[in-house]
Amino acid sequence: MLRKLEEPHSQELLDNKAEDMDSTPEFQQTFWENTATLMRRQAMLTMRNTAFLRGRAIIIIAMGLINASTFWDVDPKNVQVMLGVLFQSILFLALGQASQTATFMAACDIFYKQRGANFYRSSAYVLSCSVAQLPLAAGESLVFGTLIYWLCGFVSSAEHFIIFMILLILTNMAFAAWFFFVTAIAKDIHVSKPIAMISIVFFIVFAGFVVSKDQIPDYFIWIYWLDPISWCLRAMAFGMNMGEYYMSLFEVSSEKYWIVCGAAFMVGAYIVFMVLSLLVLEYKRYEGPEHVMVTKKSIEGEDNYVALDTPKTGVGQTGFPNASAVLDISEKEKNFVPVTLAFQDLWYSVKSPSNPNESLDLLKGISGFALPGSITALMGSSGAGKTTLMDVIAGRKTEGTIKGKILLNGYEATDLAIRRSTGYCEQMDIHSEAATFREALTFSSFLRQDSSVPDSKKYDSVNECLDLLDMHSIADKIIRGSSVEQMKRLTIGVELAAQPSVLFLDEPTSGLDARSAKMIMDGVRKVADSGRTIVCTIHQPSTEVFLLFDSLLLLKRGGETVFFGDLGQNCEHLIDYFGGISGSPELLEGYNPATWMLECIGAGVNTATNDVDFVQYFNESEEKRVLDSNLSKEGVAFPSPDVPEMTFSRKRAASSWTQARFLVTRFMRMYWRTSSYNITRFVIAMILNLLFGLLFVDANYTSYQGLNGGVGMIFSVALFNGIISFNSVLPITSEERASFYRERASQSYNALWYFLGSTVAEIPYSFASALLFIVIWYPMVGFTGFGTAVFFWINMALFILVQTYMGQFFVYLLPSIEVAAIMGVLLNSIFILFMGFNLPATEIPSGYKWLYAITPHTYSVGIMGALVFSDCDNMPTWDNAAQQYVGGGSQLGCQPVTNTPVNIDHITVKEYVESVFKLKHDDIWRNFGIVLVFIVVFRVLTLLSLRFINHQKR
Repeated sequence: MLRKLEEPHSQELLDNKAEDMDSTPEFQQTFWENTATLMRRQAMLTMRNTAFLRGRAIIIIAMGLINASTFWDVDPKNVQVMLGVLFQSILFLALGQASQTATFMAACDIFYKQRGANFYRSSAYVLSCSVAQLPLAAGESLVFGTLIYWLCGFVSSAEHFIIFMILLILTNMAFAAWFFFVTAIAKDIHVSKPIAMISIVFFIVFAGFVVSKDQIPDYFIWIYWLDPISWCLRAMAFGMNMGEYYMSLFEVSSEKYWIVCGAAFMVGAYIVFMVLSLLVLEYKRYEGPEHVMVTKKSIEGEDNYVALDTPKTGVGQTGFPNASAVLDISEKEKNFVPVTLAFQDLWYSVKSPSNPNESLDLLKGISGFALPGSITALMGSSGAGKTTLMDVIAGRKTEGTIKGKILLNGYEATDLAIRRSTGYCEQMDIHSEAATFREALTFSSFLRQDSSVPDSKKYDSVNECLDLLDMHSIADKIIRGSSVEQMKRLTIGVELAAQPSVLFLDEPTSGLDARSAKMIMDGVRKVADSGRTIVCTIHQPSTEVFLLFDSLLLLKRGGETVFFGDLGQNCEHLIDYFGGISGSPELLEGYNPATWMLECIGAGVNTATNDVDFVQYFNESEEKRVLDSNLSKEGVAFPSPDVPEMTFSRKRAASSWTQARFLVTRFMRMYWRTSSYNITRFVIAMILNLLFGLLFVDANYTSYQGLNGGVGMIFSVALFNGIISFNSVLPITSEERASFYRERASQSYNALWYFLGSTVAEIPYSFASALLFIVIWYPMVGFTGFGTAVFFWINMALFILVQTYMGQFFVYLLPSIEVAAIMGVLLNSIFILFMGFNLPATEIPSGYKWLYAITPHTYSVGIMGALVFSDCDNMPTWDNAAQQYVGGGSQLGCQPVTNTPVNIDHITVKEYVESVFKLKHDDIWRNFGIVLVFIVVFRVLTLLSLRFINHQKR
């Protein structure tokens, strides 16, 4: 046999292997089966995202009615307004598709994992995603387009209406495909969001409306011909009966074939974008760890840990240098008070999902206790109430009704005492990922240990955590990109650094292999040996892990106690208990007692082996009598003069100065280390200043067309900088919100200081990006005056802050980043419509003047536009005899406007922009004050959202 295996393979066998051997297929389903499966999944995910669907529906209807009523029964001969309606409609739907960038980006992470395991073909995934967009795009276009078409008084013809709807749907689908492609090429949300926004800038600028075709420089005209909005605008304009002359003013052709060309271009663009997405997803994937900032050291010996060698999801590797290493902690000074945790007759009920008038009991009279220096396991099947019980004891529940007693050292625990004296390690490892491991531990140590504790002891606590959990090798490593096992240790370490008396752990071994789980629980054992009380939920531990526990509270489905008591040496007590129940199977030698126990009660893989009522059996057992006896002792469920009551005079441990200092420092570090956020915003500033600089490098602002283009440029510059800032800040704020909820639950700090950190961190970057924009763009477009430029820069920076702070506010106010993005689309669409350019400020209907008044752009653009176009110290006078202006200053605002339409007799630049766009120089300081008020209002609303709104439902 061995000789045959060592012999070379037969050549005949190798030649005929395709016929004689069945190879394992790369994919288990055919292409069409893949596609059908993925389409069903996409449909299910879409229907379950009810917050997104409801928000999108409300916005579509609201903006349809607002746009339609604003442009009610528009005159087709008013070509600027007519094209403005069409342009506004296309732009609104495009911005709506941009709001899905975060959803697409999150789906990419799942795609990388499943495609790597050959779940399905990339082509099937792309096709299913594209088809899934069709119902939403068609529905949005039909509702919004119908409102716009008929209420604005477009041509009353079924043929023209159908053409209008087809073009809207195709354009909507093309933009959905474009933003899907953007998320495929971007490595993270901090890159994809700005790219999506900057692409919208190009689509808008080169659509032929903001800047007409004849004003686009020759070196940019190719972008005009590649712009989906320009093709859709030309195709739609044909059916609006505007007249050939009026259409020619905007270089729009009146030939019918443009309709077919426009539709064909949209279909072609859709196909091209999806094919490009397929190629990128198939051949370029961003799967590795990111921003892992460590200095790789040359370390000898196989037992040493090198942070760079641990993959992001490599749970099979461990960071523990030696499985048998035990830290001698008996001699260390204790910075905590040992606490006996007890709970009596705990009931927890919530409203029934099927009938809100009825309550559903999830916990039914649970009693137990946990002693210092011990680990108590909470076990049971899924749905038994393990995590629910721990959340109730730890004071983490935000809903439902709780009855019963929770005691610390025999004294009834207050909410403050529980939060200050306990640590809670959640199952999901949530941290501020731009910090290092050491910084995360130091943050917890200084903010959660009492201010009376010397700083030196707090640093000692950090080093103790690094020792206990063997994290010295990764102490100065950035958290972002760390392995699952490293994150588990950090989660435990962050709570341990607070020097809690009681430590709760929710499934600390989930997501880990057997060896990593054992290493984590060895660390937990060390923590318990330091004198702390440990309560831990765990599902089905290995034998080695199970033997580390001291006592067990076992629950059955429905939240009732099946067993409570000591496990005994090698689980002998537990085995004797369940072995003594009639009908229980015998525990085979070497079999896991935890698995055997769960199988006995029907909570394991197999069903229950007998019909014993285990709840009743426990209530009549000796173990229940021992439990009641222990609960009657002093220091457990009754006060004792020998153990102190856990009382705290202050809600938070650290002083206000310490809270503010650490939070501001953390935010500043986070912004500095999140390069994909800040470098991207600087790159975008460069792109914008070069784009508008090259577009208006030779502009003549004294001509009628040039002046309108210049005013449009000011509006566009403010608008695009604002929209990009708003959308860019959503992901980074959303990522930090999760850690904020966790830290606030343990009373680490006041929301005021978190608010201060998020406020301060944005200021230097906003001013820097505005400066980078101004120093190139301002002189490039022909504007002059150093003092004017400085004031322009300050106002641009403040406007960026307005939009950024509005984005932060929406993230804290609303349940998800997708809903915040949709809300941004709604408000920014309203701002675009009523900021005073399209429509001009003087033509906004009286019923909507209040929207013009509450739009932040009104005042920021009012300052910036007035600075360059309305500055005139000495106005010229009109000489009727000579038919020209006489005298006047040299500023741009003093110059007469040339090439005016016949309905305008004579007018200066200042008079024109003040009368049409209300960019009044006299209102600059008033507008400046209002901009500051907007900043204050958004910050106050943000603080209130941080303080009173919590979207964590437990």
